[in-house]
Amino acid sequence: MSATPLTKPVLSKKAQFRELFNVATLRLLMDRAIKMLALPGFGILVFLFLWQLLANNIITSLGQFPGPNQVWEQSKSLVTEHRRERSKETAFYQRQEVRNAKKLADDPSATVKIRSYTGKATFLDQIFTSLLTVAFGFMVATLVAVPLGILCGLSESLYRCINPIIQTFKPVSPLAWLPLVTMVVSALYVSDDPLFDKAFLTSAFTVALCCLWPTVVNTIVGVASIDRDLINVSRVLRLGSLVHIRKVVIPSAIPLIFTGLRLSLATGWMVLIAAEMLAQNPGLGKFIWDEFQNGSSNSLGRIMVAVLVIGIIGFILDSLMLALQKHLSWDKQATLR
Repeated sequence: MSATPLTKPVLSKKAQFRELFNVATLRLLMDRAIKMLALPGFGILVFLFLWQLLANNIITSLGQFPGPNQVWEQSKSLVTEHRRERSKETAFYQRQEVRNAKKLADDPSATVKIRSYTGKATFLDQIFTSLLTVAFGFMVATLVAVPLGILCGLSESLYRCINPIIQTFKPVSPLAWLPLVTMVVSALYVSDDPLFDKAFLTSAFTVALCCLWPTVVNTIVGVASIDRDLINVSRVLRLGSLVHIRKVVIPSAIPLIFTGLRLSLATGWMVLIAAEMLAQNPGLGKFIWDEFQNGSSNSLGRIMVAVLVIGIIGFILDSLMLALQKHLSWDKQATLR
């Protein structure tokens, strides 16, 4: 008796299509996983390996150049210091509350004072200070640059008047502005109860001056390159100037406007660190300079932590601007490239 061979069941067309669809979906997910996770992960591993290899062969006056492991240890140490400082701050205010409560219990008409904590700013505090400064400077620059760029893009006469000024100040080094801004802020910002510290305004306005030009130039180009058909339609419909700008100009030019904003934000973040370092204003730049002057065995590791944090924050800021651009712009294909 011969055995009957096993035959593969014949799938229906619907089942075959479902199977092909599942295979295609699986391949697509694998390709995305490779692009989004595997390739960046491989690049990071190669970078860490080369970093450690170079660190093992570099000896400085402060000791061996820090590798990934030393930097990781210093990052944990900085976080621990931040928590310790916050604990001291909490205890400081608690002691004040107890002392003032006892004083009021003895004399209800007594005047009590709440003194501010004046402890050392931690690494995380410096990060927050730098982010606040760059955000303030970037917003000031944006509020000036975008309207100015739109006006210059719409009016050739105005563009010819402003263009020499733009081309003159655009290549000026950011640090060249720092002493001028410092003197102007010191002369004009005089108050018994200032809302902002002079050091904060000095860094912020230096950032603003350097953020101005990429946004202005890209906005002018974006407005000047609007499709003529759209302008003709606006004329046929007899749109008012403000409606024309809001309905035609800004939506058409917004991809290039955001390109300028992304360049300005990246420029401002780089400028801020240098300005803080040179002027000794609070922020990541001052933290790096203080660690360099400290000259301890941990200084190089801490400086490297700051360098990595600066790079990561810059990447995050650019990614946030890109996400905002995709949300507001018709150009949904914008990428980090």
